[in-house]
Amino acid sequence: MRLRALLDTDALGLKLLGGEGELDRSVRGVMTTDLRDPSRYLSGGELVLSGLAWRRDAADSDPFVRILVQAGVAALAAGEAELGDVPEDLVVACARHRLPLFAVHESVAFATITEHVVRQVSGERAGDLAAVVDRHRRMMTSGPAGGGPDVVLDLLGSDLDLRAWVLSPTGRPVAGPKDAGPALPTEVCAKLAAEHLAATRTGRRAPHRVPLGGTTYSLFPVRGTGRAPRSAAGTGRDVRETVLSEWLLVVEADAGDWAEERLDLLYGVTQLIAVERDRRDAARTVRRRLAQEVVELVQTGAAPAEIAARLRVAAPVLLPGLGAAPHWQVVVARVEWEDDEAETGPVAQTLLEEILVDPLATGPEHSDRIAVAHTGEEAVALVPLPAVSTEHDGSETGILADALLESVREPLSAGLDGDGRVTLGVSAAVHSAEGLRGALEEARHARRVAAARPGRVCAAGHQELASHVLLLPFVPDDVRRAFTARLLDPLRDYDRRHRAELIPTLEAFLDSDGSWTRCATRLHLHVNTLRYRVGRIEQLTGRDLSRLEDKLDFFLALRMS
Repeated sequence: MRLRALLDTDALGLKLLGGEGELDRSVRGVMTTDLRDPSRYLSGGELVLSGLAWRRDAADSDPFVRILVQAGVAALAAGEAELGDVPEDLVVACARHRLPLFAVHESVAFATITEHVVRQVSGERAGDLAAVVDRHRRMMTSGPAGGGPDVVLDLLGSDLDLRAWVLSPTGRPVAGPKDAGPALPTEVCAKLAAEHLAATRTGRRAPHRVPLGGTTYSLFPVRGTGRAPRSAAGTGRDVRETVLSEWLLVVEADAGDWAEERLDLLYGVTQLIAVERDRRDAARTVRRRLAQEVVELVQTGAAPAEIAARLRVAAPVLLPGLGAAPHWQVVVARVEWEDDEAETGPVAQTLLEEILVDPLATGPEHSDRIAVAHTGEEAVALVPLPAVSTEHDGSETGILADALLESVREPLSAGLDGDGRVTLGVSAAVHSAEGLRGALEEARHARRVAAARPGRVCAAGHQELASHVLLLPFVPDDVRRAFTARLLDPLRDYDRRHRAELIPTLEAFLDSDGSWTRCATRLHLHVNTLRYRVGRIEQLTGRDLSRLEDKLDFFLALRMS
């Protein structure tokens, strides 16, 4: 805004005392000070408001004005509340240094002027930024992206003083401002993503405001460029198809009382980011096609040589510069919704691509290197791994099932909203086309194990397929209940009546492989006390804990309980 506009606003009560020829200067901010030297707090272009408490005598005016001019301020507004009329020595000093000087009537609060200037400057900055955003959107739509979402986030920071980040639906940071303080903590990202997914599932109107740790964040959904920016993601099935794949724009501010113009600007920013999201999705087309071809060859029983040929094509695309053919892992995912038999393969494909980014990322060049295909109900990821040493079989390298869900369980559970499930299975690493068919079946079996567990988001790895854990989830519920009740209910009842801790003693005894000494030490008991408890367990259940068969029955009962 211009200084002339301030003078023309009657409500501000400003009277020009000097500098009429400088009224076309731009005002980029406002600052109130009574310091003798406020230069460290000035960046140029401010309207400085002062009650003149810094002035002890006439000699102080010229040094003060000189400091303001050197800092590049736009003008000085002196209050009349303390001294009455503005001192003549200050008027002379401002005229000497060509600094416009206003007198502020004692009935006008500095806060009134500050609020007016901030509102005007902010509105003008928003208008300028809106033009930049619109121009940037056209550039990105018609050609290669000019720096991606980071550029527009930097503009939000520099022009509107808004810190903002782009997060994936799993809470992974996609983009953020440069040189804007520490990044958002991982746990904050996860909670914000969870709030966004929960709000989207319930159809709440954006932006979603989230108070967290003393800070309020406003969340704006980033939807495909063909979708209405203000509408909800849809209802029912439409939400289910998009909620697990949408990015979100996080702004460190409370947008509850924002003007429509500023909200429109932020929605314009989300559309700009959506262009980049669509561009990244398009870049995955080649990887998806390669994965689809390999999976189809494996499922149709193609010759290993033919599969190996496709893998040789895929390796340089997914891991450029790797050199030798990598090892491979297979990850299978499935998304299921209650009372909905719609094809969920595409949803699982997008979600699995997102989930696999973090565990694999070792730098920008490796942050998106997996290939994911989909069938009608599941998604299948081919994950390339650097070739492992020949003295290992690859089972200890690559992706671990638990690691996949470590940071995404909370957001995904919120997005599933009580009526959906995500289950994943992870194979061991294989180093040849011959092993790929077995790896696919291994990952599918592991996913079935995960599906048999309670919870909305579950995963299982290949290590669990060589254990009794593989069998337990498939035991019918009525058989499980009857088996565990027959063995454990007498012990539980006894513990309730006598606080004898027979169940913990049984668990410790089995974990100690039946060793009296190790078990007694672990429980801090005398061996005779341990023998008494074990004898009571045998008496109540009619079993003999010296027999392998009875030990195994107790072990399985505890695992199924």
